[in-house]
Amino acid sequence: MHNLCIIWAILIFLIGSPVWAGAGNQPLVDTIARVKPCIVGVGTVQKTRRPPNILRGTGFVVADGLHVITNAHIIPEKPAEDQLEYVAVFAGQGKSGSMRPARTVAVDKEHDLCLLKINGPPLPAMDFGDDQKVREGQLYAFTGYPLGAILGLYASTSQGIISAITPIVIPVHRGSQINYEIVQRLQQPYEVFQLDATAYPGNSGSPLYDVETGRVIGIINMVFVKGTKEHAISDPSGITYAIPAHYAQKLIKDAGLKTRNPR
Repeated sequence: MHNLCIIWAILIFLIGSPVWAGAGNQPLVDTIARVKPCIVGVGTVQKTRRPPNILRGTGFVVADGLHVITNAHIIPEKPAEDQLEYVAVFAGQGKSGSMRPARTVAVDKEHDLCLLKINGPPLPAMDFGDDQKVREGQLYAFTGYPLGAILGLYASTSQGIISAITPIVIPVHRGSQINYEIVQRLQQPYEVFQLDATAYPGNSGSPLYDVETGRVIGIINMVFVKGTKEHAISDPSGITYAIPAHYAQKLIKDAGLKTRNPR
């Protein structure tokens, strides 16, 4: 009888562990379902080229449902207007996706952020969380288009922990490594979130959000931060970074909009 109890205890442990693990993932399953309608592709459209639509990165809908936050570096400073090129946002999924022309409302070059305005019916918007409460070791997720339009308009989600809260730039050892951008960052340093999850260039602009609440605490950045943070590395790593979300909130508020930040 004693041996039978031990066997049952072992079976319950072995079988029960995956069940608990599965239950722990349920909040993320539900959160992704809420978040995905808020995720958009950001790129340009030029009907005379092939393909006419180019997805340059990811964005997410904020405020009144007619504004989008993304990375500034993925928006061309001067679209080829003489060739009828314009910035656009791609919403929806797969064949049911739609394209909306977009215009730039505000840009924060220091933090590589851009606020776009779109027309048409409002889209579901994301809420913001408190990025000042983020701690190393906490689990977060991000949703976007890692390979652009190669895989079609199907957003994918990755998750990982905050592996470090680190300065965007570190002092260099040789004068030859210094450039204008690095000098600027050294004069006005700020911290970014370093993740142990892998993101790709198309993920630039993806929201980094709480796996349970879906509230945004950062914006994935695959070019701007690496160019400053990893300038001294001859073979850049696959580390992923995110800009704290309060910079995006300020950009939104400065544009006269209200951010979604429920208590």
